Amino acid sequence: MNLQEVTKAYDFTGKTIAITGGGGVLCGEMARCLAGCNANIVILDRDVSLGEKVLATLSGTKGKHKVLFVDVLDKAKVQDAADKTFAEYGKVDILINGAGGNNPKATTSPEQSFFDIPSEAIQFVSNLNLIGTILPSQIFGKAMVAQKEGIILNVSSMNAFRPLTRIPAYSAAKAAISNFTQWLAVHIAQEYTPNIRVNALAPGFFLTDQNRFLLTDKATGALTARGKKILDHTPAGRFGTPEDLLGGMLWLLSPASKFVTGIVLPIDGGFSAYSGV
Repeated sequence: MNLQEVTKAYDFTGKTIAITGGGGVLCGEMARCLAGCNANIVILDRDVSLGEKVLATLSGTKGKHKVLFVDVLDKAKVQDAADKTFAEYGKVDILINGAGGNNPKATTSPEQSFFDIPSEAIQFVSNLNLIGTILPSQIFGKAMVAQKEGIILNVSSMNAFRPLTRIPAYSAAKAAISNFTQWLAVHIAQEYTPNIRVNALAPGFFLTDQNRFLLTDKATGALTARGKKILDHTPAGRFGTPEDLLGGMLWLLSPASKFVTGIVLPIDGGFSAYSGV
């Protein structure tokens, strides 16, 4: 592969990319990067106002972008969003399953032991992450099978490799996403076409709106005890920034990784490699 081919590999002109959870911190940064690489971006989010904020930052890029409401736990609503996307763009080349998250009610604390976590809280987290990845993969994946090509990129977590204390439901749900990623990659390649690849990113510890004040003190910005433990086990010595995801994302979405499917790529500053000694 020469330099011209390398450059072309990361040019997404004419490609349409749908991103669930596209209004979030990490997926919003992915959207900006891919728009900068000339892709058409469809931001799918249950909070349209967040999606609109990301959309505003895509102004001036080459592609055609829009925001659509979607509830990733409602198959009919995912189908509706997909139908609107295909009606406008003709096809979807790439699906990024970024919707997910945790719930405080599914977290252990001095006030709530593991034995007291409500089953509905566990179910909520499991559904949001796993079902919220499977349903879009069914809807958009079926269309990719019909067009005989496409890419699905899921978002797992370092919690799938090494479950953190206090968040049993989230860790289990992300582990399920990693397993599902491998299963779907094999299933589609064997049953339909190897021209559809399925991979996942596994971010390490990034400061986001969801965890910022678990890892840093709200008043002083100093590390909490939990934040310090994480950095003590992160050889890079810092938390990730949204931009840290972009190189791995671009590689997995480009022809540069055309022989790569079924992997879960850690982007974690070395956390998963460090034994603690």
